[in-house]
Amino acid sequence: MKLGEFFQSALAKLILRGIAIIVAALLIFQAGVLVGFHKAGFSYRWGEDYYRTFGGQRKIFKGPQRGEPNEFPAVHGSAGKIIKITLPTIVIEDKDKIEKIIVIKDGTVIRRFRDEIKPTDLKVDDSVVVIGSPNDKSEIEARLIRLMPPPPNFFFDKNTKK
Repeated sequence: MKLGEFFQSALAKLILRGIAIIVAALLIFQAGVLVGFHKAGFSYRWGEDYYRTFGGQRKIFKGPQRGEPNEFPAVHGSAGKIIKITLPTIVIEDKDKIEKIIVIKDGTVIRRFRDEIKPTDLKVDDSVVVIGSPNDKSEIEARLIRLMPPPPNFFFDKNTKK
């Protein structure tokens, strides 16, 4: 059998399809490894930089303890309340009381409803949702910041414990 006839056969086509499927599966696996490595690296840098940025005694991370969630912090955005503004950076506190540093770049879009606003229009205690990407300093470089209306507190009286 000649080489040209072999590549025309059904067996050769089946072998080539199998090799292509294996290569595609390996590429997808490698993409997952890269995403996981990127997330873990951000989490590590965030933990290392936290004590340098916000002070306090440095603790050694021992991993999740019994009863604690086994999750990495969100690295491509956050939602919470602005607690400090020193443009071009803002610090927000999310629902888990974790402080995140957000960097506002030239291309960052800041919106209140449909209106685009300037970074100088941001105020402490504004509720925001930030979408961006992490940098090497454990900060989130914002691509979009959306101001949200304050959460309603008319369901419960502050004096009741329901």
